[in-house]
Amino acid sequence: MVDLNADLGESYGRWTLGDDDAMLPLITSANIACGFHAGDPATLRNTCRAAVDAGVVIGAQVSYPDLGGFGRRFMDISPDDLTAAVIYQIGALDGLARSVGGRVAYVKPHGALYNAVVDHERQAQALVDAVLAYDKDLPVLGLPGSLLLELAAAAGMRAVTEYFVDRNYTPDGRLVDRRQPDALLTDQNQAVARAIQAAADGRADSFCTHGDTPGAVELAAAVRTGLLAHGVTIAPFAGSLP
Repeated sequence: MVDLNADLGESYGRWTLGDDDAMLPLITSANIACGFHAGDPATLRNTCRAAVDAGVVIGAQVSYPDLGGFGRRFMDISPDDLTAAVIYQIGALDGLARSVGGRVAYVKPHGALYNAVVDHERQAQALVDAVLAYDKDLPVLGLPGSLLLELAAAAGMRAVTEYFVDRNYTPDGRLVDRRQPDALLTDQNQAVARAIQAAADGRADSFCTHGDTPGAVELAAAVRTGLLAHGVTIAPFAGSLP
């Protein structure tokens, strides 16, 4: 059994990114932006409403305060500031989600923060501290073998592993830097084959396709169809009711 997740709610005002309405029927968990890397309040509330209507679990995709850089630039932020920023984001999205009948059911870091907490101890601990302070029962989604998941598990939290079907990996299991030409994988057949193998290997609890990747909807649909055809059960790893 695996969960399928995607990054949603990343439009801002009149600027649109991705096709959230088309992606929602294909996934079981939505990593919804929290306004720090993308998403204005109305967009985020509407995205939460659409996720609730579709029966998709809502996760808070927390980021550095980097709206101009889409959260993809590392920030040398103090642990106290990062903890406060993450609590702020979870609380804001949770309030919007609850206003439309849902709730935040897990937390996932975005972009540069996701990569930093693989081995940046102070920032990984700051993120764990934020989730503990807000709701210790919220699972944390991250890269297998990351310091973030190690610290989360040590704190008694649920650490959920993630595999990206549309990103390439380095030999040591990290994501290839987005600035490299081979960072993204857009070939549907290759993505499907990788997803099926990863599911057979039990490589991760949740599989991600990025909403802003070219052909994202078609790729997600192909991955879902391929997994189901090989007997994989697709279901969320976290509950969604308030």
